[in-house]
Amino acid sequence: MTPSDTVLSDIETRDVKKVAALDIGSNSFHLVVARIVAGSVQIVHRVKQKVRLAEGLVGNKLSEEAIQRGLDTMAIIAESLKGFEPDSVRIVATHTLRKANNASKFIARSRQILPYPVEVISGTEEARLIYSGVAHTSHSDGQRLVIDIGGGSTEFIIGEGFQAKLCRSVQMGCVSYTTRFFPQGELKAKAFNKAITAAQQALELIEDKYIRLGWQDCIGTSGTIKTIIALCQENAEKDAPVTLKQLKDLMKKCIDAKHTDALDFPDLSEDRRPVLAAGLAILIGAFKSLNVTSMQFSPAALREGVLYQMSDALVHADIRGRTAQSLATRYDVDTEQATLVHTTALTLFDACNDAWQLDATEARSMLSWAALLHEVGLQINSRRLQRHGAYILQNVDMPGFNQEQQLLLSTLVRYQRKKIRRDDIPEFDQYATDTVYKLIVLLRLAALLNLKRQVGFLSAFDLAVTENHVHLTFEPQWLDNKPIFEADLLQESHYLKALDIEFSFR
Repeated sequence: MTPSDTVLSDIETRDVKKVAALDIGSNSFHLVVARIVAGSVQIVHRVKQKVRLAEGLVGNKLSEEAIQRGLDTMAIIAESLKGFEPDSVRIVATHTLRKANNASKFIARSRQILPYPVEVISGTEEARLIYSGVAHTSHSDGQRLVIDIGGGSTEFIIGEGFQAKLCRSVQMGCVSYTTRFFPQGELKAKAFNKAITAAQQALELIEDKYIRLGWQDCIGTSGTIKTIIALCQENAEKDAPVTLKQLKDLMKKCIDAKHTDALDFPDLSEDRRPVLAAGLAILIGAFKSLNVTSMQFSPAALREGVLYQMSDALVHADIRGRTAQSLATRYDVDTEQATLVHTTALTLFDACNDAWQLDATEARSMLSWAALLHEVGLQINSRRLQRHGAYILQNVDMPGFNQEQQLLLSTLVRYQRKKIRRDDIPEFDQYATDTVYKLIVLLRLAALLNLKRQVGFLSAFDLAVTENHVHLTFEPQWLDNKPIFEADLLQESHYLKALDIEFSFR
């Protein structure tokens, strides 16, 4: 073998993983395809499609026309994802699908085009992923402020290194502000002033906290900010930071043009032209409220953050696991009891999974975190703790979890005990109804079997499982002197009938 053969052999056997991230934004859909090689992410393909999904959001309902625009775009993107394995593609949706009460309609129809789950992520999670994308692709000493102006929301993040410290998503975006302040394309000083004031009002609740925490560098991401900075730099040194004065000068040029159709900038694309004024007003408002002196641009954003999270080689710790542990600490969970329930829940899962064929990774992880957090509601009150816990898990910030994952945790904790109203259990796009029911059963049984909160109380048991039947066999005579516990088990057998599960024991 020649030296060149040796080199080729090394290259051919190197572990290479191909992944893709699709960002369903309010203004555009962005697809990024990458290779993960030797611990680094190499972008090999990008697709950007202007959709303006947010224009079709009226009264928190997405119009049929907007839905169809989105689906047509998904069909275009599908060509770039042929042959990808299910675990190598992640699709995240942001502000518009967060707000749309008929988002499930779009998601269900999109699954017929792209066979991958669509995750609707919270504004805070969107902000965290944006920061991750910036942090992995640009160096900065000390703390930095990252601002990303999207079509329906704007994210503000302060972080240091790879750690996001403060994340907020504010409901103002270049598409929504265009509809609100520049609907006919007229560029008047009065409209700009109203839009800037509205942006500053939206920032009133967060500005003090951000200013107190502080930062050394300010970085802007997204197509809107990229365009604005490029226009400000037309007569300046390339890659120089943009200042408030430059933003105001650009605003004056827009006002002088009087209408979006009359904007004559070489670096302004036709699809960015209608939303330029709104994005500029939001950025000026942010500069004023947060006392930003200058901003540089980073090409990395949400989709790059998603890619880096997908890469095991680049994620040093499981983000969701860290989040669950943090919540357990914050809400002073009884760790001894949580460990008992957690151990039993996973024992039951492993025993049932041959018959039930649940997702051995995702479903097991969700059950594990639900067991760890099933008593967070005790921090409010022991009475109706399952309802308190469900409320906390549905509304608290949970980095790493998308909205459906957070809702599933909330649902499992909500139905860990007492009567089950099947009609009240939410429907999910990412999780089959049968999977949700089976996870509820497993958490309920794990909690019930450890009801006495005593290490060593529970006897060894055997489990016999079919699709709709769970049978527990305890050690001989173990139940003889436990009439209350036996009554609890009997009561549970009645409760589980609501989920079409027959539960028996002896």
